[in-house]
Amino acid sequence: MEESQALCTKPKEVEALCKESAGAKRANATEEAKGTKEGKGAKEAKDVSSYSPHELDKRGEEAATCFLQRREYEILDRNWKCIAGEADIVALQDDTLCFIEVKTRKDAQKGFPSEAVDMRKRSRYERIAACYLKDHDYADVRVRFDVIAILVLGEGRAFLRHHLNAFGSM
Repeated sequence: MEESQALCTKPKEVEALCKESAGAKRANATEEAKGTKEGKGAKEAKDVSSYSPHELDKRGEEAATCFLQRREYEILDRNWKCIAGEADIVALQDDTLCFIEVKTRKDAQKGFPSEAVDMRKRSRYERIAACYLKDHDYADVRVRFDVIAILVLGEGRAFLRHHLNAFGSM
C-alpha cells in the first residue's frame, strides 16, 4: 500500500482554511480577542466522545475534503450513491480519477481506521467505480482507490493518513 504523508492537524483549523477568507478569519480573531463576560461570539466546543457515528463521519469527510483540496485535487462528488453503494469522495488528480474511502475513529481501541477497509470493501468500491464511469463521460482516465484514515486524538486534534492506491497491494 503506497502512502502519502501523514498529517497531525486541528480539524477546526483545516475547516476554517477551506471555508473562510483571510479577512473573515481576521475579523473572527479580533472578535474573539475582545471577548465579553458572557463569552458572546465564542463557539462551544463539543466533546469528541459525544459525537454520534454519523456526525463523526461527516466531520471526517469534511476534513478529508479540505485536505485533498489543499493538495489541488478537484472534488467531483461527495457521498455519490449508486446501486453498488456509496463513494465518500470522488476526485480528479491530474488525469487520475480517485475514489476515496474516508474512515474516522474516535480512538484506536478497535484498531486503526484503515484496518476497516478489507477485500469486501475493495470489491464494493470497484463496482461503485464501474457505475460512476458508466454514468459519467470519461475517456482514457486512470482509476485509483485511496483511503483517508482519520484518528481523533482529542478535542480539536486528529491524525490524518492518506493511503494512495490502497487496493494496489490487496
